[in-house]
Amino acid sequence: MNLEPMQKAAVLIEALPYIQRFNRKIVVVKYGGSAMVDEELKKKVIQDVVLLKLVGFKPIIVHGGGKEISRWVGKVGMEAQFKNGLRVTDEPTMEIAEMVLNKVNKSLVQLVSELGINAVGISGKDGMMLKCRKKYAGGEDIGFVGDVEEVNPKIIYDLLEKDFLPIICPIGFDEDFLSYNINADDAACAIATAVEAEKLAFLTDVEGVYKDYEDKSSLISEMTVEEAQNFVDSGMLGGGMLPKLQNCINAIKNGVSRVHILDGRIPHCLLLEIFTDKGIGTAIYNSEEDERYYHG
Repeated sequence: MNLEPMQKAAVLIEALPYIQRFNRKIVVVKYGGSAMVDEELKKKVIQDVVLLKLVGFKPIIVHGGGKEISRWVGKVGMEAQFKNGLRVTDEPTMEIAEMVLNKVNKSLVQLVSELGINAVGISGKDGMMLKCRKKYAGGEDIGFVGDVEEVNPKIIYDLLEKDFLPIICPIGFDEDFLSYNINADDAACAIATAVEAEKLAFLTDVEGVYKDYEDKSSLISEMTVEEAQNFVDSGMLGGGMLPKLQNCINAIKNGVSRVHILDGRIPHCLLLEIFTDKGIGTAIYNSEEDERYYHG
């Protein structure tokens, strides 16, 4: 007997309850890290998101572009400046950041369009979506870097209603309508909260959250928001994961049902996490009641 067709059928049947559960639900994908740089990984992420859309989900992509911004800053002969670990974004750097992020945005729109799905690329300035205030690094001015103050999701709802896939780059505006660069993780959390997303998935360059980062067998596959907060408060986390996990906690406390931290270097990581019983990253959820709600 040829087992391969039966294995394919088993995979589809395993995915069925998840397709039913999340049909017509909003899923926000924060797209970054190696999956944005490696062309093959990029295609696979886009294939995953397109598949989510075709089986009835309502995906939204929020992307960064820090590596590409750094490359272009160097290309024009400028030198990057940092204060307290954060890039100083002066006016010329902001101009480059906006140009580069819009370029990245349209390249993602093109990849989605090639797979037959209508996508629209927008920034947080469109529809006055992401209003922000100036962010400071340890009290120091770092230029045109913003914290999200308010999200107006109307343009997102309009696009979803017309069956478009929104692809959003994290450029916002302040009360004087000046442009600000926003951390893509922060933007994704704020947007997921505003649209009451069922899921928020972070594509990163780590497998997930570890009990002990040095011990790769200590990956935590699921944790409640309370456990996540205890983990943050314990001081055991490495620097890069700390703000990401805090963002996850904030998103869940503000109404997002589930947050996933995934290794974007694994091909089709989104499908493996969302459509399989075991998953591959770290899922954070609100309570034990939520766990029963998902798994019975």
